[in-house]
Amino acid sequence: MARQAGPLHGVKVIELGTMITAPYAGMLLGELGASVIKVENPDGGDPFRATSGGNYGPNFIAYNHGKRSIVLDLKSEDGKRAFRTLLERSDVLLENYRTGVMDKLGFSAETIRAINPQIVHCSITGFGTTGPYKNRPAYDAVASALSGIYGLAVDPEDPRLVGVTISDNVTGMYAVNGIVSALYERERTLKGRRVEVNMLESSIGFTPDAFVHLARTKVEYGPSSRTASSQCYAFTCADGKLLAIHLSVQTKFWESLLKIIDTPAIADDPKFKARPGRIANYHELGSALERVFATKSRAEWMAALDKADVPFAPIHSVSDVMADPQVQHLQTFGTVRHPTEGDVISINSPILFDGQRSESAAPPTLGEHTDEVLAELGVAPIKK
Repeated sequence: MARQAGPLHGVKVIELGTMITAPYAGMLLGELGASVIKVENPDGGDPFRATSGGNYGPNFIAYNHGKRSIVLDLKSEDGKRAFRTLLERSDVLLENYRTGVMDKLGFSAETIRAINPQIVHCSITGFGTTGPYKNRPAYDAVASALSGIYGLAVDPEDPRLVGVTISDNVTGMYAVNGIVSALYERERTLKGRRVEVNMLESSIGFTPDAFVHLARTKVEYGPSSRTASSQCYAFTCADGKLLAIHLSVQTKFWESLLKIIDTPAIADDPKFKARPGRIANYHELGSALERVFATKSRAEWMAALDKADVPFAPIHSVSDVMADPQVQHLQTFGTVRHPTEGDVISINSPILFDGQRSESAAPPTLGEHTDEVLAELGVAPIKK
């Protein structure tokens, strides 16, 4: 598919990011066309680089394509001078340091604004910059637990943490929303903004329905509340393969499912006649449907569900996703060439502008672009 420069082409972003939140936000800004310079420390850079050994691991690759990497020691005078020049020439500073770290380095919010009044400075923290938790370390599981996400997903009888990094990723997305909004405002005011995002509030904001239900109905959501209300089910079919269906609120999907399964014991049961009954008896209905879906292969059920226009999908493994015909048709996955690391997997931006995706590049090796960027800034090479 053809590529084009994204709508943020010409926007210069400095990323002081490690692990996921800021790196993910920086990568998303790069996918929108921004030029992203990742500033890393000389002692190994982003810790995600070495999570699988070496200095270019899968965790780092996943969140850092399309950036340039420079190595600066922000505790040294040379590093501070170079970083100051970088601030003067950039549009966005993105960092996920713990509260107070930037101040200790000599780059408080006030100092940064004095250096460049037009810069958009986005600070990502775990719990905000004030309050009793402000100095605590924060990672995805911490934010997911504190925000209630795990309370909505973890079985208290068998507490196991599973799934993806929701809190990390959604915080990065909120950061991008704030940055892009501030850049849009700056077009009118010519003034920058300090944008603050924290993992706790981002995670709460991402799951509003549970809190509204509690406030309006005094009903506290648990692990199966949302799936019961939405009428979502997962089944093991006769061939051992997994299948998901989502009947939602429309009666037509329930009625279509009844025609497919042709099971009078379920269709005629008064507990399941109306949607409130199906919600109240969610687990009992799920068990009854499990027995039905165990009688045929997944392919047979998928063909019938597709014909009846019932929302369904196979529950894919990661390798299944990459082989799925719709995913392959969309060209979601590709490769980009790195000069020293060879072909690197690329997950293309899901955002298309006028039918085209923005150009991308492989994640950088540590300090790959230090001399190049410093030369652009007119800064002499830093002695190693």
